[in-house]
Amino acid sequence: MRLEVAGEGLPATTGAPVIEFRDVTKQYPDGTIAVDKLNLTVQAGTITVFVGPSGCGKTTSLRMVNRMIEASSGTILIDGKDIRDSEPASLRRGIGYVIQQAGLFPHRTVLDNVATVPLLSGWDKKKARARAAELLETVGLAPEMGKRYPVQLSGGQQQRVGVARALAADPPILLMDEPFSAVDPVVREDLQKELLRLQDELDKTIVFVTHDIDEAVRIGEKVAVFRKGGVLAQYGTPAEVLRTPADEFVSGFVGRDRGYRGLSFVGSEGVEIDQTATATIGKPFSGAADWVLVLDAEGRPCGWLPPGATVDGDLTPDSLVAGGSLYTTGTPLRGALDSALSSPTSCGVVVDEDGKYLGVISARKVLDLIENHSRSAQA
Repeated sequence: MRLEVAGEGLPATTGAPVIEFRDVTKQYPDGTIAVDKLNLTVQAGTITVFVGPSGCGKTTSLRMVNRMIEASSGTILIDGKDIRDSEPASLRRGIGYVIQQAGLFPHRTVLDNVATVPLLSGWDKKKARARAAELLETVGLAPEMGKRYPVQLSGGQQQRVGVARALAADPPILLMDEPFSAVDPVVREDLQKELLRLQDELDKTIVFVTHDIDEAVRIGEKVAVFRKGGVLAQYGTPAEVLRTPADEFVSGFVGRDRGYRGLSFVGSEGVEIDQTATATIGKPFSGAADWVLVLDAEGRPCGWLPPGATVDGDLTPDSLVAGGSLYTTGTPLRGALDSALSSPTSCGVVVDEDGKYLGVISARKVLDLIENHSRSAQA
């Protein structure tokens, strides 16, 4: 683990720091309590998600870490140091911050947006821009994007720039306030994957706020569920929150389909993969009596041909039926069930890490495997 470059207001540390909330309360002058005696420890190098309904205090709790909101009472510690011992501006130089809509400067290019924090920290312009260019690549944006202005980017691209800017000074802590809520579901899933990939590389201490329990259990290593009034209702791993809700509020918030969500934490060992008839895009096809899975030249699934379909000449994408989600082998059982249920054939398509076809799995076999897991857990 490398030595992080901390802001002046953060203690120098090897690796990511621990964040502690000790009896932290935020009460406004009108008497409204936004956060009520919060006690919680965010472990170093983990993604901790604050989740709950609107008005439950999750964003207020997040913003108290970088002193954008001051706590009324209690103590917040970063690696044992009280954040009130640091000037707010100095403290924030060691804390990355990502918000909805990215918050980019519209009059600056993407490259200069990302370079903003290093420049404010005293870096020379050449070094700051070099760091910015490196980070654009890290978050999955092509180098030429650096010359564009925010208005020329899609919502998902803007959020990637926002993440890059927050990482520009290599902060040990990253605060993310509903950063992906304003983009469409497909882009949102891509951004979630990107965040998990980045965390594997960067090992930051990340606090992430969302109102979406699916997002919380997907990316969080620990999940803090808040109820209205700023009360912490439950704090645990995603699996613990889904399987053993602390009370009726948590049970209701995670939803009646929490058993399905819980499959995200059940391994797929024992999944039996079958084979099905296949054809290749761009090659002749004479028809078949049953469903046929069509692959591209590299063996990646493109879609299905329905029973009895005939094609004049070579297969083209226009003749295919969408195939539902793909299941990547070795990933949790929820993906296998979703793949099977979303397929027009009731058989999910199984692929390897490169997206290449391995076989198919039926919904019946997935359900049998779920039942076996359930029996094992009760034994």
